[in-house]
Amino acid sequence: MTSHDGADAPDDDAIDLAHALLDAARNGDAAFLLPVLDQGAPIDLRAADGNSPLMLAAYHGHTALVRELAARGADVDLLNERGQSPLAGAAFKGFPEVARVLLEAGADPDVGAPSARETAQYFQREEISALIAQREG
Repeated sequence: MTSHDGADAPDDDAIDLAHALLDAARNGDAAFLLPVLDQGAPIDLRAADGNSPLMLAAYHGHTALVRELAARGADVDLLNERGQSPLAGAAFKGFPEVARVLLEAGADPDVGAPSARETAQYFQREEISALIAQREG
């Protein structure tokens, strides 16, 4: 199958697998997601809105899965189509343990718009703001 721009379009099975992987990240289903990634599925796979498995896991508070994805090399600063990072997603939702894991994995609190730092300040996530400040200290 060829897309409108002449590139090979993914087949239905690949699309279904991509949706299943993104759903697994959103739902914290490490038992399904991690073995498929370990077999070669792209760790920074992106949904139409630019969300990666790491972004979805962070946004939904799945700390252990965030740790596993970061350890496997997921891009901790990969922005979605709205310019948000996984760390900003964790700050928005108020998940300090997820934020801690991302910061320990090297996430930049100033990447994206709004940045994680700005998001934590705006939503008065003092614990996350303190983690960001501690990282710099």
